[in-house]
Amino acid sequence: MIAHLDGVVAVVAPEGAVIDVGGVGLLVQCSPGTLAGLRPGERAKVSTSLVVREDALTLYGFSSDDERNTFELLQTATGIGPRLALAMLATFSPDGLRRAVAAEDVTALTSVPGIGRKGAQRIVLELAGRLGSPADSGRAGHGPGAPGATGAAGTGAEGLAARLGTLTWRDQVRAGLVNLGWQARDADQAIAMVEPDLLAATRTGRAEQDAAGAADAAIAADAGSDGSGPGHANPEVDVAVALRAALRALGRR
Repeated sequence: MIAHLDGVVAVVAPEGAVIDVGGVGLLVQCSPGTLAGLRPGERAKVSTSLVVREDALTLYGFSSDDERNTFELLQTATGIGPRLALAMLATFSPDGLRRAVAAEDVTALTSVPGIGRKGAQRIVLELAGRLGSPADSGRAGHGPGAPGATGAAGTGAEGLAARLGTLTWRDQVRAGLVNLGWQARDADQAIAMVEPDLLAATRTGRAEQDAAGAADAAIAADAGSDGSGPGHANPEVDVAVALRAALRALGRR
């Protein structure tokens, strides 16, 4: 079993990330919470769970051991596979899930795409007492510094990077929500709900970046430098942050 990855983040996308470990790009499906802590070019350490199928070896990544262990325990319940377990952790934190199961909150559990009322009742019945209480949750896991991978990891990374180059942040968030089980119509509505706040935050970030650039230019001028100040690319909406915001919007519906 691959217990964790420690390497440089090469690519971040709504459905996962590519982490370069020793020159090998490993494609890891991640929860939105984990993706929000990953930044391309930065080093990250993520807990992982390897799911073996006849036609694929799929690596799932998480920001903590607790989240990884919860993901694996969820799959012991009838009808819960890796994809649905990941969707549950996209909707709930491990502690949130423990509270919902302990309180037998079937309505909350049905907010996860793919889980109906009978499925939620079965989860409560089979996992009650096994997930533990929020106070018992282990926090020894490491935070991130953080589609099933088949064939060569490098090929998957190249294909993912190529797709990212042709998608807007809205397209990427929409794809991430659909990948987690939401209907395309619901995904579009959630994006429309959170877009104003995301764009406002982006504009604020751009203003701060421009101010920093002006300060750098002034310092360079005082030092007698004839070089041009560092350019500041227009910041775009952070896809991982947007995905988490859209999930929160969907959870409030």
